Amino acid sequence: MAFDGITVSAIVHELKNTIQGGRVYKIAQPENDELLITVKCETGTYRLTISANASLPMACLCPDNKTAPMTAPSFCMLLRKHIQNGRIISVEQPSLERIIRINIEHYDEMGDLKVKTLIAELMGKHSNIILTDDNGMIIDAIKHVGINTSSLREVLPGREYFIPSALQKADPLNADEADFASHVGNSPSDISKEIYTHYTGISPFIAERILKDAGLSDNEIKPDRIFSAFENVMNRIKNGEYSFHILYENGQPFDYCVVDVPTDDFEKAVEYDSVSTLLQDYYSKKALSSRIRQKSSDLRKIVSTLLEKDVKKLDIHTRQLKDSEKKDRFRIYGELLNTYGYSAPDNAREITVPNYYTNEDLTIPLDPDLSATENAKKYFDKYNKLKRTEEAAKNLIAEISEEISHLESVQNSLEIATSEDDLSQIREELVNSGYIKKHGKEKKNARAKSEPLHFVTREGFHIYVGKNNIQNEYITFDLANGNDWWFHAKKIPGSHVIVKTEGKELPDSVFEDAARLAAFYSKAKGNSRVEVDYVRRKEVKHPNGSKPGFVVYYTNYSMLIDSDISGLTQIL
Repeated sequence: MAFDGITVSAIVHELKNTIQGGRVYKIAQPENDELLITVKCETGTYRLTISANASLPMACLCPDNKTAPMTAPSFCMLLRKHIQNGRIISVEQPSLERIIRINIEHYDEMGDLKVKTLIAELMGKHSNIILTDDNGMIIDAIKHVGINTSSLREVLPGREYFIPSALQKADPLNADEADFASHVGNSPSDISKEIYTHYTGISPFIAERILKDAGLSDNEIKPDRIFSAFENVMNRIKNGEYSFHILYENGQPFDYCVVDVPTDDFEKAVEYDSVSTLLQDYYSKKALSSRIRQKSSDLRKIVSTLLEKDVKKLDIHTRQLKDSEKKDRFRIYGELLNTYGYSAPDNAREITVPNYYTNEDLTIPLDPDLSATENAKKYFDKYNKLKRTEEAAKNLIAEISEEISHLESVQNSLEIATSEDDLSQIREELVNSGYIKKHGKEKKNARAKSEPLHFVTREGFHIYVGKNNIQNEYITFDLANGNDWWFHAKKIPGSHVIVKTEGKELPDSVFEDAARLAAFYSKAKGNSRVEVDYVRRKEVKHPNGSKPGFVVYYTNYSMLIDSDISGLTQIL
């Protein structure tokens, strides 16, 4: 879900139970738009991170310190002057706005006790961190906003602080059923949008979850049921009843939620004990996924370009193979001309002769400038040329098809990659296959750093999944023994999967779990029915000279399975 007002309410609830009543011990500004505030309380020391980054505004408690610049920025120095050693008397959130107000008691230069307010506005590109005095006047802000930047308000020292009216929506915590019915349900096709556009602090994700909780689709109008589900969420917020989960789709963090809403339509929901832990884990995983995708962009482009070229070449050779199908007609023309050509008149443009292959007459075109024997030779030359073309085309089609399968398997490996070491192995494979030129010393022994995925079934059997072709060959031909079981999605690029039997018979449930892993880590991931082949490892062979990860097997079993692996435990 977006970093919405409900998320902020969970953060405020956590801050009230941790730093409220504590003293501001240290203030640092590790980034231009980020603060790190250390607060000492009776229960311990906490670090509060507040970021006004336009793409990732956030506030949460974090366990780790951050390196601050040697010379503190001017805003950091101002905060140290006004609130360092001050006592946090309250943490508030106006309505469900994406705003956190931290009220701090502090003695000024004259020795008078004053209350200053540190305001974190977590509103995307409009995010800011603002310090105000007890009269609501802005002392300073981490970002200055002049009239040329915003026509709604100025954020400058000496200006009055206020929340722009353009950002005001109805307060969902005080909504009643009559108000709700007057604004929600007017457009059957977009009820969820009516919820999040009319009420403050509600993201599209939560609006959709409310409809799901009501048991309705987006085009059903039953205001009483929708309001009941809406009110349940608001009551949980009022009572501080939060529930923290990261929701997964296709093995990746898809979204998160901080209140108890329906999540059964997701692949899995991982529970956390605090909103800060959830946010750190969620955004670090999203950042990792984004970074890996960015770092693999050059490899993706190389593989995509090679695939595009191979597909074009395959199309050309397939057409050539089809054209060569007429070679036998030219051979028959030549044979019949050698048999009956003597009867052709001089300068004839065609001759009709009996075809002893079909017992029917056949008309053969002739070059009038050539004799029958020379015409026969011309047809035999065409036949031999097309025969050579056919043989070459078949070899090239087999070669290019194998290369396409290999490149598609590399594409699948790039989708599975979760670390830079995974990418190093894929790059190594492309270098060894001649797709990328080797520059300098390549990273060696990458396998020791990037290991296959390792899962354990409920019955205690260990399953290994290769994340790329180097790992596929390793788990199949080095890790597995002959009586272990090998799985792979049928005729689809994907990972090799090995189940270690340890000499035991596998229950049916283990076969199904391994097949689900083979389906999940393949190009068919997400499909509800994927055909998976499985066979004893001793039946799997790697032909000499074939591409990495390419294997053959001639006796196997198959099953149709879904790609839901939520019941398996991964060993990290």
